[in-house]
Formats: sequence, structure tokens, C-alpha cells
Amino acid sequence: MKTFKELGVNDELLRAVEELGFENPMPVQEKVIPHLLDNNSGDVVALAQTGTGKTAAFGLPVLQRINPEINRPQALILSPTRELCLQIGSDLADFSKYIPAVKVLPVYGGSSIESQIRSLKAGVQIIVATPGRLIDLINRGVVNLENVHTVVLDEADEMLNMGFLDSINDILSHVPEDRKMLMFSATMPPDIAKIAKQYMKDPVEFVIGTRNEGAANVRHIYYMVNARDKYLALKRIADNNPNIYALIFCRTRRDTQEIADKLIQDGYNADALHGDLSQQQRDIVMKKFRDRVISLLVATDVAARGLDVDDLTHVINYGLPDDTAVYTHRSGRTGRAGKTGVSIAIIHSREKGRLREIERIIGKTFERKEVPTPEHIIEKQLYNLADRIERVKVDEDAIGKYIPGVRRKLEWLSEEDLLKRVLSLEFNRLLEYYKDAPSIDFIDEKPKKERKEKESKPRNDREKDRRTAERGMARIYINVGKSDGFFAGNLIELLNRNTKGQQRVDVGRIDLLPGYSLFDVKKADASRVVAGLTGADFFGKRIYSEVADPSKNYAKASSRRSKNDPHEETVAEYFMKKGRGGSKKASKATSRKRKK
Repeated sequence: MKTFKELGVNDELLRAVEELGFENPMPVQEKVIPHLLDNNSGDVVALAQTGTGKTAAFGLPVLQRINPEINRPQALILSPTRELCLQIGSDLADFSKYIPAVKVLPVYGGSSIESQIRSLKAGVQIIVATPGRLIDLINRGVVNLENVHTVVLDEADEMLNMGFLDSINDILSHVPEDRKMLMFSATMPPDIAKIAKQYMKDPVEFVIGTRNEGAANVRHIYYMVNARDKYLALKRIADNNPNIYALIFCRTRRDTQEIADKLIQDGYNADALHGDLSQQQRDIVMKKFRDRVISLLVATDVAARGLDVDDLTHVINYGLPDDTAVYTHRSGRTGRAGKTGVSIAIIHSREKGRLREIERIIGKTFERKEVPTPEHIIEKQLYNLADRIERVKVDEDAIGKYIPGVRRKLEWLSEEDLLKRVLSLEFNRLLEYYKDAPSIDFIDEKPKKERKEKESKPRNDREKDRRTAERGMARIYINVGKSDGFFAGNLIELLNRNTKGQQRVDVGRIDLLPGYSLFDVKKADASRVVAGLTGADFFGKRIYSEVADPSKNYAKASSRRSKNDPHEETVAEYFMKKGRGGSKKASKATSRKRKK
């Protein structure tokens, strides 16, 4: 892998990039930066998802090609929305920290045009603009683009979807014909090809991934329910992911506001973003979402265009869009900058054909999942609380003086009673809500038939199938399961913690059973995964791992171990013992019991 220096980035920009924590170029940067720095190279069409490092890919070479001594616009960057315009402007300001003579100005609607005019008259070299406001400034005679040598269209397909084609044509008519032009787009609709043909000279096409495909780090899941149960499914998904930070897309403004109002009424940190809000209201909502004051943002596609938020855990499609390119943009908002994300579709049976069409075009397969059951949700929430209790930062000086009084107040309670009351305080509402809650999965005939065929297999054959890895993978056994409070997230965390300093482990199929778990990894990773996990600790339980043997009956072995070893700790016992003197004391006590 090349470095930014090897790509030709100069020292001033390198210094800023390193301070921002950029270590190695991302694929789009590795392809685009050297091409743009070569003055003899032609125009560029780059097909890449949001979150792949596009801003640095065009921003660094654009900054490097600016002549600070010329105090007039030399580069123009067009973006579809105010939010993206501000984000690009902010990023370019960060990159140009050590070249202060270069001035970057974002110009957009909804802000004072007089202050933007004053800044333009003072002199800027780079303009980042939304099309409507830029045309207004051109018509007022305060923007002169005759010295522009580089034009960037960012999220070009979004601009076309928003009806900016005529505006783009108008703007480009004011730019010199010998400019260098770059167009970045997540998809390649016909109108993009027309712009490339009309305004670009022999453009080089860089494709990061495959044309029109979804982001590579995004897992695509769907839940099928009756139409009347969509909102119930949404709540269960949110409850099953205690640390969720998600964008929820609806088709209409009315649906968006209704769903947000229901979520707020039901106690969720949620809000709505749609076209009926004023710009000031939208800014307030977006600030709350970026600051994580709200964790669920319900939005229309138009309102969320150009929205740039890091670390989204989920994108939830409350309704599937008619245009596959829109789905691509939605799902591309998670799984960004090398991180993983989840795109969820909540559908009813009549939307299944649309789902299959999206699968075909983006080249991804959606996993069908059962809507989380009340039991699973409550279990997940309880163990999340246990995890928070263990990790909470304790200020001994601040809290210590209150402990004696609280202890006297609660000393009549046993440790088990105290733990039950703490959990009840946190979860009574949840427990009451999910009491006797029914399954809401839509049962169609084909899955029912497949289940019957699977269940008709002898039990031993089904067990053997579970122990067999997918092609090219190795199946790994680990001696913790759902009865230990062990879920997929715990597995990923264990792998990350115990295989540090090495290449990331890619995990395939995971089967979580009551007393143990099985999962797939690449064959090349199997030995280091087993070595890393064996001997690790999971809430006081020592882990054992091995490459799964298809001839072994792990279910039987797990059952026998539980019967022979009744002193294995539950998570609750682990926390209570830690309260009486720490995990070491708990481990010694358990060890003495086992010897007896």
C-alpha cells in the first residue's frame, strides 16, 4: 500500500493529513490523487460510495494546484445540499491548515448572501457551492469564474435527482473550456453519462467496487411483517440494538413526521427531518443528531441528501424506494471509512419483488431475519446494562462520601434483592410492554416448506450440518453460548481484543447455541483465532476454542459439561461476586467449589 507522500502530496498537506489521523490512502484516493496532480492527465469520472474518502481524493490535489498569489477563484466544487457544502468546506479548511494563504468559501442558500458577497470581494481561491446560490451570485456579477482551472461535481447523481441539470449547464457555461473536470457519483444513470460526454474531454473512469453496487462494508437484512406491524417491527429492532445510532427513511413527509412523533411518544430519543421544516429547524435537528442527543433520525430522502454523519450503526428502510440508486445512497450512509454497518429493510409481502430487483442491481443478497422476540430483546438489554455497569467510570472522591449513607439505607436488602431492584428500575417498562407480546413475522409458504424439509432431517444430520463450514472457510467452536449472555457482538469484540496487531478477522456464518457457539472464518485465520480465543475471559468464564470437528456432538458435550459442573457462573453471579471483593476472589471461590 502506498503512502500519501508516494502519491505526490506536498509537505504542507502531508503535515495536516497526518494530524487528522490519516495513515494510508483509501482506494479512491490512491487512484484519483496522482491522476489529478499530473497536469497532462485528462478529466475524471469516479464511481464511489459516500464515506469512501472522496473529499480527500479531490480536495488534496485541488489544494495543491492552487496558486496562493492569485486572489481569484481557481477551483469550483459543486454539491447538491447545504449540509454537504459545509462539510466539504470544513474538510478543505482542515487540509489547508498549513497553507493559510489559500481561502475556501462555502456558498449556499439559507445563509446571508451579503456576508458571502463580502467574502468573495475580499478574495477566495476555492468556492464550494450549491448550484442555486452560485447562479444567484453569478447573476449579481459578484462571482467571476474565468480563472477556474478545476471543477468538481460531487454526488453528481444526487444533483440530477434534485433537478439541477439546467443549473449545472448554466454554471459550466461560465467556466473556461480548458478546465480540468472531475465528477464523483455513487451510481451511473444515463444523465451522468450525457454530462460526461458533453462537458468532459476523454474522461478516465475510476470504479471503486462495481457500478451501482452497494457499499462493500454494509450488511443487508430484511424483516417481513404484515403492513400493519411495520411500526412494531421498527421498535423491536431499536430495542434489540441498545446502542443504535440510525437513520430511518420514509417515503413521504407525512409518514416521516408520524413515525418520529410515535417514537418520541414511546420514549425514544428521536426526531424528524423533512421538507416542511424551515432551514433553522433542520439545522437544530441535525445538530442534535450529530451530538447524539437523538439516536434515531426519521427522514425523507430529499431532506437527508448530502447528509454527512459518521459512525451510523444502521440505516433502516421503513419503506423501500422505487429507484435502486436511492437505496444505494441510503445504505451507503453506514459502513463508511472502512467501518461496518447494517442496512435494514422492513417490508411486507407485496414488496418482496422490489427487494429482489434491488438485490439484482446492487449485486448483494439480503438476509432474511426473524423479528427479534421479546425474550431476546430483554436478554440483550439486560446484558448491555451489565456491560455498562462493569465499564462505568467511578470517581471515588466524588461518590465515596455518599456510600456509607446509601449503604445504611439499603443494608436490609440482600445482594440478590439489590441486583433485582436495579434491573427492575431500568427494565420494568420494557418488561411490561413485551409481556405476552406475540410474534409478528409474516409467514409465507416457501420458508415454511423449507423449514419443514430442514426439520424432517434426522437430528444428527442437522447437527452435523451446523458443524460444517462454508466452502473456503474453517468452522470454529467456542465454549460459550446464549445461556452465558454471549451474542454476535461479544464474539466480534473478543476477536478484536485478542487478535490485536494483526489483520482483521472476517467472520462468516455464526450459530449461537445455548451452551456453545460455532462460526466461520477464513481457513488462513483459523489457527490464530483459536490461539487468540483460548484462555480468554468472558465474564469470569475461561474460554476454550478449537477448529470444529464435524464428527463431534458439541451439543451433547455441552449438556454433559453443564450437568457435571453446576458451579459455572452466570453474569449476575459474576457481578455479585465482584461486589464482594473483585473477580479474582470470585474465581478462587468458584475454583474451590469445583475441586470439592
